[in-house]
Amino acid sequence: MPPTLVDGTRLWVDARLRALVQRRGEAPILHRLGGDVPGGRALELGPGRRGTGLRLALELFGAEQATGVELYPASVADARLALDDLGGRVTVVQGDATALPQDDSSVDAVFGYHVLHHVGPWREVVREAARVLRPGGRFYSCEMTARFIDSRPLRAVSRHPADGDRPIPEAIADACRDAGLTVVAQETRLAGLWTGLVATRS
Repeated sequence: MPPTLVDGTRLWVDARLRALVQRRGEAPILHRLGGDVPGGRALELGPGRRGTGLRLALELFGAEQATGVELYPASVADARLALDDLGGRVTVVQGDATALPQDDSSVDAVFGYHVLHHVGPWREVVREAARVLRPGGRFYSCEMTARFIDSRPLRAVSRHPADGDRPIPEAIADACRDAGLTVVAQETRLAGLWTGLVATRS
């Protein structure tokens, strides 16, 4: 990938403003599209250093337990500290979203907040999410689409895989179907820059 002026990816992912957008905007939309996960086991892909999505899995979606799978060891350590007050209800482990450590059919919900566009083989992430979901389980995903990720202003400050296969609303829905999921709701906003989707496993 070409160098960027600043590492905007890291600055944004761990920012308080990003957490606020997730809590006040994105998570409520996903909740409206897909509903609760009462008493269930949730998994978040790439929770970052703050673990906001893991908190929301419990507080907003009603999950009983939540596990985060994070690629970077430093983020794992920071997220564990940030979520310490939740005790044994939340765990964060190191792992790769393209090869999740969870067993088949072991979780009730998988959450992905802007994970797919950071992964070159992002369709493998969708397949892994489908694999670990129990029948009736839900995949909640929101993404900034290729229209935004490949824009010149963002390219100047943020690093993303350069393989050219970017998530777009239609492609994410198709990838879910190819993985054996049924898309139950999808909403695209900001002139196609953002999309939220919920899909279930039969």
